[in-house]
Amino acid sequence: MTDSPNIRELADIPAIEVISRSAVMLMSAAAEKLGLSAEDPENSPHRDLDEARRLITALAGLVTASAEYLGPHAGPLRDGLKSLQLAFRESSAAPDEPGQGPGEKYTGPVWG
Repeated sequence: MTDSPNIRELADIPAIEVISRSAVMLMSAAAEKLGLSAEDPENSPHRDLDEARRLITALAGLVTASAEYLGPHAGPLRDGLKSLQLAFRESSAAPDEPGQGPGEKYTGPVWG
């Protein structure tokens, strides 16, 4: 496989950048699965709360496990995660008990 000169080798990318990009990808995918990009999220063709739960839980694990390395990125990533957790709770017909929502085993209960 030949890389173009514009593509950096993974070995050249700092870990914090890989972690941050991964977190942003998980956030974006979870927002799509919550239907947040649609005018009417409840009727979004991409809405899938089961998939959103998995993505939010993975994001919570990543952010929690890497918090000590994230530096100034930690706050915005935690805020984004909390927003997704709250959006999930609001989207659910039968919301999870506090502490049982997606990723809350890593973050603790999320309140509005």
